[in-house]
Amino acid sequence: MGDILRQGKWVLATTFLFLASLAINEWVFTNLEFMRGVNWVYLPAGVRLVATLLFGLPGAMGVLIGSWTAYFFYHFPNDVVQSVAGGIMEAAAPYLAYLWARSALRLRPDLGNLTTGRLLACAVSYALVNSAIHHAWFFLHGARETLATGFVAMFIGDLTGALFVLYALKAATAVLRRLAAGARTDR
Repeated sequence: MGDILRQGKWVLATTFLFLASLAINEWVFTNLEFMRGVNWVYLPAGVRLVATLLFGLPGAMGVLIGSWTAYFFYHFPNDVVQSVAGGIMEAAAPYLAYLWARSALRLRPDLGNLTTGRLLACAVSYALVNSAIHHAWFFLHGARETLATGFVAMFIGDLTGALFVLYALKAATAVLRRLAAGARTDR
């Protein structure tokens, strides 16, 4: 029972952080929107990736719930198919990147071996998978007029958003470790 509650806590935290990042991204980067849902800088991509790297499947489930909330109530309230599929794609892409990182990069569950290079590899693989999944969907549904440029814009937006969030967290972690080490030496 305790494991279910602990994982549920990460699902809810991810859902909240994802929805908050959507609101922040829309507020801060409104002028960098290429087309509806595709931005040149997309902070929610970073939250998706970080939550999945940190929490695994519970992180992906939080992304799914947050994405469905955004799609059903904001982006596509009258399109159930687009909302369901969009949420699944948004949760699947970071989870696939997470599985790849665990296997190919031998990323440890505690992320203790997450180096700067591995962060970059995770962000690139996530941005590539996410853009490919979404644009395959667009292609299958006839939205072909901006396929190539949309792919590039989504890839760049996901990559910049993921890198921004990943490196901000890496920097914050380094600062917190220094502060903690300093506090121990002051005793």
